[in-house]
Amino acid sequence: MSAKPTFREKYAFPSSFWNANVTELFERAAYYSMASFIVIYLGRLGLGDYWPSTLNGVLWFLVYFLPILSGTVADQIGFRRSLLLACVLLVGGYFLMGYPVWFGGQTLALQAGKDVTAGSAVMVPVAAAILLIGIGGSFVKPCIAGTVQRTHLGKATLAFGIFYTVINMGSVFGRLTAFFVRTKLGRLDTIFIVSMIASVLAFLTVLLRYRDPEAAVDPAKPKRSVSEVFFGIFKVLGSGRFSMFLVVSSGFYFIYNQVYNVLPLYVKKTVELSPAMDLYTMANPLTIVLFQLAITKAFGKLPPIKSIIVGTVIIGLAMLINVAPLFMAGGVTARVLLPVGSLFIVMTVALIAFGELFAAARLYEYIGSLAPKGQEGLFLGYANLPMALGSLVGGPAGAWIFNRIMCAGAVKLPSGLLRLDPKAAAAGWILLTLFGLGSALSLWFYNRWLQRQS
Repeated sequence: MSAKPTFREKYAFPSSFWNANVTELFERAAYYSMASFIVIYLGRLGLGDYWPSTLNGVLWFLVYFLPILSGTVADQIGFRRSLLLACVLLVGGYFLMGYPVWFGGQTLALQAGKDVTAGSAVMVPVAAAILLIGIGGSFVKPCIAGTVQRTHLGKATLAFGIFYTVINMGSVFGRLTAFFVRTKLGRLDTIFIVSMIASVLAFLTVLLRYRDPEAAVDPAKPKRSVSEVFFGIFKVLGSGRFSMFLVVSSGFYFIYNQVYNVLPLYVKKTVELSPAMDLYTMANPLTIVLFQLAITKAFGKLPPIKSIIVGTVIIGLAMLINVAPLFMAGGVTARVLLPVGSLFIVMTVALIAFGELFAAARLYEYIGSLAPKGQEGLFLGYANLPMALGSLVGGPAGAWIFNRIMCAGAVKLPSGLLRLDPKAAAAGWILLTLFGLGSALSLWFYNRWLQRQS
């Protein structure tokens, strides 16, 4: 009987593995330092009711879609060079995001206006920032995940468990740091300074510590070019079953995307003037860290499609609970530790994390089962397409639901907040819920159709 491995032996991974994870921690900290406030910041910068969420949707789309191409580039030029390039792009992107306030003479309004008042001096650097952050961020995850894959030493489950834990630790670290800095300095734009510093720390980690792991693939196997990867999208989309799944599963990410679109707008414009959205959305990574093992152990044997459906139902119902405070005495601004509206938003974010635990990880497993035999790797390379599509549509659609439905008949109060018509606001939350439940139902019908085809 072999002796039980010691702690040191169990967690013995090459230095590239640990340095890659430290890099991931700083990069995630940089991104989530600003993610919860981006639509609020852009609105206060004068981009009106719709551009902030639309641009945020584009950013998330780039981060999810471009790894298809950037991962291939990283394989060609090496992970280390790719990560260094990514960090430089990220620092530049976060700098340009803050540029209009720091050097462009712009001031942040107390509350976002309906109309676009920003000119090219704001639009150009913000658009460039979105592009740089999207491209830079798209390089990081393929390189880090690729390093973990090549250095797990036969302990893949443990290695990727550490990787996903680090992602959530970085998310919490970034949010906490941003909260401390912006509240101490009293300026929202300082969140981009936190993002820049975290990106610089990631750059230094790669420059001074990280080295490319040895390839764990057959060197005789030819590498695919960027053009081959790009045109591979059309081959994958040529599969009717995958294209249908792309459409029906993107509903999950449409709802998930509202954590960073509808929820910040709702709290900022109707509940409190200075919401701690970084702390409120921290309920997502904390829930995942605390319950990931328990959910996996209790429900890991569920078939992938059933798990995805359960997660989609949960994420849809998470929106519905926000109807309750609309009809409570005192409304959404009544306080119970926090304003009641904000308290329910925290609960929504936590429930969405539970939905993510059921659905997100099983998505890859299910896509692998959809692929024709021998093409599993090709199809899994495009597994982020549902996230990309859901995010791209979720940005502008979320802004429309909030502004046209939830805020219909709203009255502006002397404080600057909006007093919503409870029925109109409830209709918006119910619409989001129905979208989530409809997506879950379409997944069920899709699976029934697929079984009949088989």
